[in-house]
Amino acid sequence: MAPYYLEAYVVVLGLVLLMLEAFGPAGRKQYLGLAAIGGLVFALILLVFTEREIPGTNAEMTRFYVIDSQALFYKFLALICTILVLLLTLDFRRILSEFTENPGSEDGTGEYYALPVFACAGMMWMASAKDLVSLFVALELVTITFYILVAYMRRNVGSLEAGVKYLILGALSTGFLVYGIAWVYGTLGTTDLAVISTMLADPGAAALADRRIPLLFGLALILLALAFKIGAVPMQLWIPDVYQGAPTPTTAFLSVGSKAAGFIAALRILEPFLQSEFARAQTVFILLVLAALTILYGNLAAIPQSNFKRLLAYSSIAHAGFILLAITAWHGDPEGPTLTSGEVVGFYLGTYLLMTMGAFFVLVVVRNATGSEEISAFDGLACRNPALALTTAILLAALAGLPLTAGFYGKLFAFQLAIDSKLWWGVALGFIGVAAGFYYYFKVIRAMYWRPAASVEPIEIPVISRYALFTLTLLTLLLGIWPQPVLWLLQG
Repeated sequence: MAPYYLEAYVVVLGLVLLMLEAFGPAGRKQYLGLAAIGGLVFALILLVFTEREIPGTNAEMTRFYVIDSQALFYKFLALICTILVLLLTLDFRRILSEFTENPGSEDGTGEYYALPVFACAGMMWMASAKDLVSLFVALELVTITFYILVAYMRRNVGSLEAGVKYLILGALSTGFLVYGIAWVYGTLGTTDLAVISTMLADPGAAALADRRIPLLFGLALILLALAFKIGAVPMQLWIPDVYQGAPTPTTAFLSVGSKAAGFIAALRILEPFLQSEFARAQTVFILLVLAALTILYGNLAAIPQSNFKRLLAYSSIAHAGFILLAITAWHGDPEGPTLTSGEVVGFYLGTYLLMTMGAFFVLVVVRNATGSEEISAFDGLACRNPALALTTAILLAALAGLPLTAGFYGKLFAFQLAIDSKLWWGVALGFIGVAAGFYYYFKVIRAMYWRPAASVEPIEIPVISRYALFTLTLLTLLLGIWPQPVLWLLQG
């Protein structure tokens, strides 16, 4: 099967789900979620057997579409992330129905199962995009879908407020992106990233010296837009309010899926500039400033938070900073003694998916049981459900980067690249960020084990969340001891 048929299949799956929602049986809509999960699992199977090159009969697709080990890994990541979000939605549907069309019924929740499928298709297209135009189109498919998902709980003021904030800043970032692409095209005369890479790597690139400023100005505009997508300074201010107001499955999807999509785009766009002596120094300087400020802001602002969702929002900003640090310390030689920056970013995002999705499954269980998303809702959780408390402690320790968890290796690989590239300021601020992270993550663990519970009533874990949490926690521990499976996937 030609590789680009996989994205077409996912789009068709989303359209079928919309038709089923419109013309299928009314009432309970969870069958749409189960159908979406089944369809995406089948897409995972197709991904294994898809061709590793574009057929010669469609050679014109090579202008916009590439299939390599990096693209395959991010397609796999997008599918897994979307499946987990849909599983999370099944346990969240009671709250979702409360704030949609008819409270107490599921009449207005059907589209919520189809929208993540379209976002998944956009992320998969983005993984294979090799032109600024196709990259922009795929990125906007993801973003427009999130506009709807964020404001989906239309009877909830917080969700509507989050939707407006996300829409305004998202539209602004889109303007920056288009304007930046226009400057790059005006400077180099092409939007093909392969051609841009060749032009910048050409020993005669000195002839572009008089066009260095407009080229770097276009790159700066693109970086501003990408900063919004990944939640990095200076476009990070929307994240806490949007994460807190959006439905929890949407917040999880934003935290992992949208961030992964932004980093796919960043890797594709920045690679030609980081591999070229013509623009490398300026690009590294800009990225190092963004990474350092993002690490500091995310970790220090998370310390005083009392809401678990907002804490995860600032945590998301901090992790974006560590991933940016790995990109800044660019290493692109797959034959070298260390992992490439692309492999480190992929590994970090893969392990971050496990830890963060697990944390959001925990949040949904606690929210359903207590009606609150505050950290105080976790007080005495070890007495009310010891297994849930242990799972939460492991996932939070992994997010902090504790050894023998998957989160440790992600940060370790990022620091290794930064040290090899002698980015000492980034390394120093990164260590400050890690120290702050241990404090605010372990603040939640302290609430679970050292604070008295407001109620002695046991907390039951729904079946879906139980199996999902067990699997995600087990993988987090396994990859903390043996990280090779993710590296094998990254290397094809």
